[in-house]
Amino acid sequence: MSLQSIISEWKSESFKSIYWLEGEEPYFIDKIVDYAEHHILNENEAAFNLTVFYGRDADWTAVVNACRRYPMFAERQVVLLKEAQYMKDIEKLEGYINKPLSSTVFVVAYKDKKVDGRTNLAKLLKKNAEVFSSKKIYESQLPEWTKNMILAKGFEITPQALLLLVENTGNDLSRLENEIEKVAINLVKTKTIDENAIEKYVGISKEFNAFELQAAIAKKDLAKAIRIIQYFQANPKAAPIQLILPAVYSYFSKVYTIFGMSDKSENAVKGIFSNNFYAAKEGIAAAKTYGIQGIEKVLLLLHEYNLRSIGINDTGTSDADLMKEMVVKMVS
Repeated sequence: MSLQSIISEWKSESFKSIYWLEGEEPYFIDKIVDYAEHHILNENEAAFNLTVFYGRDADWTAVVNACRRYPMFAERQVVLLKEAQYMKDIEKLEGYINKPLSSTVFVVAYKDKKVDGRTNLAKLLKKNAEVFSSKKIYESQLPEWTKNMILAKGFEITPQALLLLVENTGNDLSRLENEIEKVAINLVKTKTIDENAIEKYVGISKEFNAFELQAAIAKKDLAKAIRIIQYFQANPKAAPIQLILPAVYSYFSKVYTIFGMSDKSENAVKGIFSNNFYAAKEGIAAAKTYGIQGIEKVLLLLHEYNLRSIGINDTGTSDADLMKEMVVKMVS
């Protein structure tokens, strides 16, 4: 069952006794837990019938006793167990999971991993609980996921603005949503998010960012690359080297993939670049500009300077000087 399906059932007053939320992507788990905490019960009901535990501090007997209580002045009670992955003796919840109380909605947030399917706990959950598995959103899926979120909020976003936002925010889905909310609140006369809106409301320069740096390197535009690095030097929080290098490495890894493709048309290559025709066109151009040996050199230099940025084989060189030196070697 998906996040939307679970919340849709809750809105229609349909509840199961146990919801076990597990997996590597915390965003979706947090969404379900937040809804359970603030929307299943109204304010008056929650005062008597909402109990929240945290795995690090929770005692299994206290959790079970809370689940076995009957609701007061309401049809149901809600018991939340957050950060359940840190709870000691979590397998001792098996007794309750085997015979849950129908008037209790027990929601367990078991983040970053899954229960071993061979255990008795897993078998009981499969039998008596709604198990939600939260899968990590891969980097290649981020643009499409972000675009769909924006569309669901009643807005549109230009391809360049989408790439600018995703490339500079990363795969923190909560942060992405917060940035989109920030832009949406401030847009007044339009429903289209463009690069200017991202620059103004998210605080990402449309001229000086990791996306523009990789584009400059791809075109061997040394002067522009150095200007961008100088901006980073003057504004250290704008793009730390620990974020820039992985982003540039990811881009050139995609470009490198092109050489192994029999069909190198934009239509074929766009799949590597999250189905973005603009990015595919730029990637094909970069492959032609550098050739396979040139891209291999770029990737090796990125690996070398990533190590140097954390102090391996380097002592004291500033981040800006490291990037300038690296870029000069790349485009020469």
